Amino acid sequence: MKTLHKILATLLLGAACSGCDLTLIPEDTVTPQTYFQSEVDLRLWTNQFYTLLDSPDSASGLNADDMVDKSMGDVISGTRMASDESGWTWTSLRKINYYLQNSHNCTDEAARTKYDGVAYFFRAYFYYVKVRRYGDVPWYDTVIGSEEEDLLKKPREDRGVIMDHVMSDLDNAIEMLPRDKDVARVTRWAALAFKSRAALYEGTWRKYRNLPDADKYLQQAADAAATFIAESGYSLYKEGAEPYRDLFCSDNAKPGEVILARLYNFEGLNLAHSVQFNIRNAAAGFTRRFMNHYLMADGSRFTGKTGHETMFYTEETAGRDPRMAQTVLCPGYIAKGESTATPNDMTSMTGYEPIKFVSTAAHSGASKGTADWPLLRAAEVYLNYAEAKAELGTLTQDDLTVSVDKIRERAGMGSLDMAAANADPDPFLMACYPNVTKSDNTGVILEIRRERTVELPCEGLRQWDMLRWKEGAQLVPSSNGLDGFLGCYFPSLGEYDMNGDGKMDLCLWSGTKPATTCDAMLEIGEGKDAQLTEGTSGYIVCFRGRTYKWEEGRDYLWPIPTDQRVATGGALSQNPGYEDGLSF
Repeated sequence: MKTLHKILATLLLGAACSGCDLTLIPEDTVTPQTYFQSEVDLRLWTNQFYTLLDSPDSASGLNADDMVDKSMGDVISGTRMASDESGWTWTSLRKINYYLQNSHNCTDEAARTKYDGVAYFFRAYFYYVKVRRYGDVPWYDTVIGSEEEDLLKKPREDRGVIMDHVMSDLDNAIEMLPRDKDVARVTRWAALAFKSRAALYEGTWRKYRNLPDADKYLQQAADAAATFIAESGYSLYKEGAEPYRDLFCSDNAKPGEVILARLYNFEGLNLAHSVQFNIRNAAAGFTRRFMNHYLMADGSRFTGKTGHETMFYTEETAGRDPRMAQTVLCPGYIAKGESTATPNDMTSMTGYEPIKFVSTAAHSGASKGTADWPLLRAAEVYLNYAEAKAELGTLTQDDLTVSVDKIRERAGMGSLDMAAANADPDPFLMACYPNVTKSDNTGVILEIRRERTVELPCEGLRQWDMLRWKEGAQLVPSSNGLDGFLGCYFPSLGEYDMNGDGKMDLCLWSGTKPATTCDAMLEIGEGKDAQLTEGTSGYIVCFRGRTYKWEEGRDYLWPIPTDQRVATGGALSQNPGYEDGLSF
């Protein structure tokens, strides 16, 4: 069935998109009045909207404070410029609006309702992404003609106006879309899940900047998630010994938990991604800050243990939340399709190598990944619900029972005690999120953020979470007193047993290369393969010496492209803090 879905999706998308601009239909062959006549026509046109969805190669490698790789990324490197900003594209919106202006030609009301719902979903998705990136943007719900100069030079509207349109479009989608479970198509459940994400983003963005209407959006997020939880029938995947790990390296998206996914099939259709390849090729690595978020398996805080700061890799990874060993290469890790453990060879920049989304060796090459990519899943909706309620101040222990506790249960962890969390907020988490709401719910809000951090890594959400929480400075080491991103701790140079099996696997050295039986060697020193914070001891440190500091008044949004400002004669205003050389 999955292969059939993929074949149909590929053929239909190819038929719809091949070699033409779909907003310009030759009048001697087909017109809007003659084309939008049947369900097939509507499906062919709306198939192209799915290309708007996040790609795994970009989303999985979106660096933040939790993970870095060789590329670093423009947000944490401070290199965003108006002259080369490329995200200001509107072609997809034109195609969506074009559809909505012409779908009434189809007399099949049921088909028109369903595919109108698809269009409303994707218009909401399109605008959510634009607001998330730029803040205020122009609103268009009609197709602009080449001579409509007033619309072509339309100024930006307040983000609240745009997000109200997003919520309205999502409400339309929720009513119009089918109630089926279909990981390859948007459904009512996908619209509810996405509404909980978009409304939570806007609500927390506003709350942490003292802007009006924060509670309005937080309530919409909570309501959408509550409806999803009560009516959808989705649950968390729990099969096998490592359900969390298996969820992300499955060739077939788990339909019980995954609401919407990108589907891949290499052998039959040459549809593949490079997530697994990129992890190794880009030397992706989790940070120690991220690793410290994991609790001990008994629910106690790792960062409350005496000497945790200088614990070696084999000790710090022992007895932790089971999700750690299903996300990070820990001692005893056995790769899919293998029978023996793979020691940590410190290929990762930090020493904490991701194994989430990693399947068998056959998928390790460029464009060889075939695991379906989850875009929306039930666990995120549970977290959205709990966070929205906590930020509203209406969270109860029963709310946690139907949300966060389900996630912890799947992981093999105990439930979250709201009263205990609020009575004793975690100092480590307070340091990670210094701008968190100071209220009676501070402790539980921090614990929900912990759950988001360890449940959703590599899914393209962490950077956006930090931005909406107004914690951008925590993305940049120099802004929070650190000289680089920290990884594993090593007390000295020498040989190390990275697998805990009594065999030395790794040799750290500097100066003269030593004779060793270790399979992996890592040269330490300035300009070498790796550096330690104290020279010959300390934490592995990445991107040392970067002086860029987060600019609070600028860096939460991207610049409006210079060429677009010129084309509109300044009707498009620039975001604060960005210099583009223009006088308007």
